[in-house]
Amino acid sequence: MSFLSFLEWLAETSGSIALHESRYMYLIVLTVHVLTLCVFVGMSLIVDLRLLGATMRNVSVSEMITRLAPWIITGFIVMVGSGSLMFYASPVDKYENLFFRAKMGMLVLAGVNIWIFFKILSRSISEWDLDPAPPIKIRLAGGAGIVLWAAIITAGRMIPYQQYWFD
Repeated sequence: MSFLSFLEWLAETSGSIALHESRYMYLIVLTVHVLTLCVFVGMSLIVDLRLLGATMRNVSVSEMITRLAPWIITGFIVMVGSGSLMFYASPVDKYENLFFRAKMGMLVLAGVNIWIFFKILSRSISEWDLDPAPPIKIRLAGGAGIVLWAAIITAGRMIPYQQYWFD
C-alpha cells in the first residue's frame, strides 16, 4: 500500500468525512489551531528576540525559557493536535498541496533548530546566560527561529489558496 493509498483510505473513514463535512467542527478546530499558534509563536518570539539580544537584555535567557516553557509546550501540543485534525479532515488535499508540503518541511527545520539549541548550544549557557547579546551562534538560532516561524505561518495561510497560484 502506497502512502497516497493510505491517505485515500483515511479520507474515507467516517471521522474524516464527519469532520470535513461538519458545519462548525472544522471551524472550531481551525480556530483552536490559530489561537494556540498565537500562544506558541508569541512566546517563542519573546525567547528568540532575547536570544538575538533585541529585548529584555537584563533578564537571563535560562529564566526566560523556564518561565515561558509551559506556555510554549502547551501551545505546541494543542497546535499539533488541532493541526493533525485539520489534516485528518482532508488528508489527500493537504498531501497534494505545495504550501502544505513546504510548511511541513519548514516545521522539520524548526524542530532541528530547537534541537540544536537545546542539545548543543545551550550546554554553554552558564557562560552567556546574562550577556545582553549572546554569542553569534545563539543569535543565529534565535534569528532562524523567527524566520522559520514566519515562513511556516505564511505557508500555512497559503494552503487554502493554492488553486489561485497553480491552477
